[in-house]
Amino acid sequence: MRILIANQHRNLVGGVEKYLQAVIPALANRNHQIAVLFETRFDPAQESIDPADLGLAVSSVAEVGVDAALRFAADWKPDVVYSHGLQAADLQNGLLNAGPNVLYAHNYYGTCATGQKCHSFPVAVPCNRSFGPACLLLHYPRRCGGLHPGTMWRMYQSAAEMNRQLPLYQAVLVASRHMHREFLKHGVNDVHLLPLPNPLEAAPAQTGAGKSPRDRILFLGRLTKLKGVGHLLQAIPLASRKLGRRLAVTIAGDGPERANLQSLAQKLGVAAEFPGWIHTSQKPELIADADLLAVPSLWPEPFGLVGIEAGAYGVPAVAYEVGGIPDWLIPGLSGELAPGDPPTVEGLADAMGRALGQPDHYSELCRGALQVASRFTLDAHLVKLEEILSAAVCGRPEKIFASTAEGIHV
Repeated sequence: MRILIANQHRNLVGGVEKYLQAVIPALANRNHQIAVLFETRFDPAQESIDPADLGLAVSSVAEVGVDAALRFAADWKPDVVYSHGLQAADLQNGLLNAGPNVLYAHNYYGTCATGQKCHSFPVAVPCNRSFGPACLLLHYPRRCGGLHPGTMWRMYQSAAEMNRQLPLYQAVLVASRHMHREFLKHGVNDVHLLPLPNPLEAAPAQTGAGKSPRDRILFLGRLTKLKGVGHLLQAIPLASRKLGRRLAVTIAGDGPERANLQSLAQKLGVAAEFPGWIHTSQKPELIADADLLAVPSLWPEPFGLVGIEAGAYGVPAVAYEVGGIPDWLIPGLSGELAPGDPPTVEGLADAMGRALGQPDHYSELCRGALQVASRFTLDAHLVKLEEILSAAVCGRPEKIFASTAEGIHV
């Protein structure tokens, strides 16, 4: 198949790009032809989703504009567009009207005005509402996002356009049971549960079985309020008292909350390191050196890929019971869950205490984390993905993508 990958970024920015970094070369190795269309500017000095040695055809909307990007797609003549949530509605509409499209909904695409699916006031709690006009009424009192009315309206309009696009995809793919329920609730009938593959599945088989934890906690991710690192830092002194020994934490990542979190750690007297952004090549060593992964997200994570990455090294996790996290964090097997509605500092501290309190139980969690992570293989993911993409192509057998000379159907 000729598969056009459509994404917001070509550089490695987050979980979506980590997924594409694994899938693009794997699809090429399975004799598919791949091209990449992306929205933002590309920095060649930073990590990319596509290896340079593949020499893929690429186009950047930020550099050439929407019309030229659509001409690029038409000239390349893909059999199917594999979309990962574009921001420009006119670009996505142009692709939807031009041929078969499959969407992997890594986030709350078209089902939430802010994309966070979370209320922030009076405390941060996941939102279970369906998207609609009532979201506008709740936006300010529940602090769903920014407080500027113009920003609120633009966000709502953008989400409404995405919501209108959902029935136009040949299929919508999601990573977790939680997201499957979310899109079914929003009227998407052709929604497929396709869990993310583990980008670190080739990790050397190892577990912490038989070892005593050295009380080193790891957080990996962007440093924003809803990632819950503030809760984690507050929970560490409580968990330390429960365990009768001092815990240390590495906060690996960067973001707008970094300075505030460093100040909070100092205020609480928490032994915390902030190494900043971690290159993909550095991640295995960092994970293998940890005893426990913390995923203290306050918003309902659609999946939480970092959990199975750590599991590949036999590192169990603690997290709040929100979103798609329970698909891989099974209490007593691969880690310990804390209540997520609402998420509390005390609940997270209790989960950390359960995970690290008894050496035998900790060893069982290490084995279980590896066992669960081993289920999320790239091969199994690709087999199912190829089936879905092929079905989308067969559903639209005529060659709809026109050449530049013939024009683009938009």
